Amino acid sequence: MAAESRASDAARKRKVGEAMEILKLLGFNPRQSNEVAAYTFLALLDLAAKAPWGAALNPLRGITPIIEFIAKAYGVRYAPNTRETIRDEAVKYFVETGLSLRNPDDPSRPTNSGKTVYQIEPTALALMRTFGTQTWPAQLQEYLANRAKIRRVVERERKLARIPVKLPSGNRVTLSPGGQNPLIKKIVEEFCPRFTPGATVVYIGDAESKSLSLEAAYLEGLGVVMAPSTKMPDVVEPHTERQ
Repeated sequence: MAAESRASDAARKRKVGEAMEILKLLGFNPRQSNEVAAYTFLALLDLAAKAPWGAALNPLRGITPIIEFIAKAYGVRYAPNTRETIRDEAVKYFVETGLSLRNPDDPSRPTNSGKTVYQIEPTALALMRTFGTQTWPAQLQEYLANRAKIRRVVERERKLARIPVKLPSGNRVTLSPGGQNPLIKKIVEEFCPRFTPGATVVYIGDAESKSLSLEAAYLEGLGVVMAPSTKMPDVVEPHTERQ
């Protein structure tokens, strides 16, 4: 039993080390390729310690299922209050670089939804399955050479899912999909022109960008200065003619 336990520990350490190595080869800095990131990466690949890299998969997984997989497959238990750590120190960077997709099953799902899921991008999955084989170096170089193109494709798909909003000024912004944002679009494009014609939309809140449209200079002209931590309503539109 002791020998078996040592073998299991060695397999876990080896797999985590390999995951960290891969993340570094993909250009992630030390903080983005640490043990937390490695465990998260392995969870997104559904890869247990003794499983070969060729068996990697790309299931849809939320933060809690990721934590549960790590505990079951690697014996490392993260407390529920570490969800933000998993998200901010690993998943966030995976998504930004195109390594992972967010809500590919439902692009209209709000970013801050409790049902948000992540999935390893298919091209990256194909690459991971070659790790440790003779084709890995060539496949890695090809992936890195095409990475910018892959990111553009992923970003284009994200933009297609965003909600376009036309401001009274004629300028346009886009909101992340889902949540209250379809209602915000109606407020800005239908309610405001009808009930506050000529007013200026100075602020629109969005789950991805808390100050998506912020006319700070306009507010300061009215004597309003907001601290970064100020809690704001979804839409702010002063109508000075009716004051």
